[in-house]
Amino acid sequence: MQNSKVQETPVAEKSYTRADWQGGYQSLTQEFDYWIDDIEGQIPTELQGTLFRNGPGLLDVNGQLLHHPFDGDGMISKITFTNGRAHFRNRFVRTTGYLAEQKAGKILYRGTFGTQKPGGWLANIFDFKLKNIANTNVIYWGGKLLALWEASEAYRLDPYTLETLGNEYFNGALSAGEAFAAHPRVENSFDQDGDAPCLVNFSIKPGLSTTITIFELNSAGEIVKKHAHQVPGFCFIHDFIITPNYCIFFQNPVSFNPIPFALGIRAAGECIKFQRNQPTQIIIIPRTPKEGQEEIKFLETHSGFVFHHVNAFEVGGEVLIDSICYESLPEVEPESDFRQVDFEALSPGQLWRFCLNLKDGTVRRELIDDRCCEFPSIHPANVAHPYRYLYIGAAHAETGNAPLQALLKIDLESGERQFWSAAPRGFVGEPIFVPRPGSEKEDDGWVLALVYDAAYHRSDVIILDASDFSKGTIARLHLKHHIPYGLHGSFTSEVFEEV
Repeated sequence: MQNSKVQETPVAEKSYTRADWQGGYQSLTQEFDYWIDDIEGQIPTELQGTLFRNGPGLLDVNGQLLHHPFDGDGMISKITFTNGRAHFRNRFVRTTGYLAEQKAGKILYRGTFGTQKPGGWLANIFDFKLKNIANTNVIYWGGKLLALWEASEAYRLDPYTLETLGNEYFNGALSAGEAFAAHPRVENSFDQDGDAPCLVNFSIKPGLSTTITIFELNSAGEIVKKHAHQVPGFCFIHDFIITPNYCIFFQNPVSFNPIPFALGIRAAGECIKFQRNQPTQIIIIPRTPKEGQEEIKFLETHSGFVFHHVNAFEVGGEVLIDSICYESLPEVEPESDFRQVDFEALSPGQLWRFCLNLKDGTVRRELIDDRCCEFPSIHPANVAHPYRYLYIGAAHAETGNAPLQALLKIDLESGERQFWSAAPRGFVGEPIFVPRPGSEKEDDGWVLALVYDAAYHRSDVIILDASDFSKGTIARLHLKHHIPYGLHGSFTSEVFEEV
């Protein structure tokens, strides 16, 4: 097959309007529970399981607007696929902060990325208490459904009702306030426990030096490894990658000035500044450190900013890492309005491969795709191992920066691209690849994604054939409402719905 492109409706030269895009940043205050009956196409009967999504469901508190969407309270959406049907349910994570602010009807906490309490600097000075918003990811692991936010504890939820059950401390392996990050990696072929899957996660405790703690969980959800490492400097790290032997972190070149934050003048996220003249450091930590021996390696590469990685794997003496890299960090300005962002003025995230030679300590990099892209997904069996296909949200246009309106499939072996677009009035979130049960082909399965449809101010769940985007949508499930733009999610073959 040659490069394929599927465009569902005609698109003008500019593929979007800012007004259409802004519609996806409205709060959803209602919690729903219904079978989806407005469907175009047909849900594959083989598609059995549950798609969980997380993201900020509230962009305001009783009309008081948040300064940044990442400060919004976490809302879990659940789409259950069973016997050719689909059920939708959503609920807010009842964190301590969410319950307090809903009761008070106003903002009570400073947000990490820019939201301040009303009342100016006097209301915010020396207030370092941040709200756990549980808004970044949601995973089902070891029989537990967990809502994740990288700066604090996980919240455990009932996978059927999405009721909040409380903080999760993994049988006391984590202490109160100890973070459990929002980007765990699951290696499905690891000899940790009889070749059972293994979940690897981390936490960051920043300061003049930074503590990186690594956790490994067995399939029962028990923490079987935990080791902490000190690295020099302030680390602003959202994601990481693993190989069978290493955990790898990109230490983005940023600085943090705590004084405006302490004095109540700025939020923490507004005190982070990108250092263009500094290199990006790559931190390589063994997954099984030798006792009494610190084996961390530090390598340097070009200055840039990485939020998300695709995958990493080892080949000979090299580690190959595929990541979405920006020229610089899009900084949060105190008087800015994220709804008025000028996309064309910002540099796009692009897909790069970093080749690390651990023996001689060198790094070379090559551009895989220069189209604006974010939120990658691969076959879960290939995490930490060589792989061929990746799926990623992308801009409609081949060049420049723009909102994500399309999905891109890249064949890393042949170079083939397959492209599906929801432009001009559709805006996509993170795609999730779901393998077909029993299949041994890497791209045999489906790609699931949420698409905000500005024409109807609602969201659709789309299902694509992962092997052939040229077929268009296999099914498009129209929800009765919109879901605010989310962050991350996951799929499990478990069905959590009473049929």
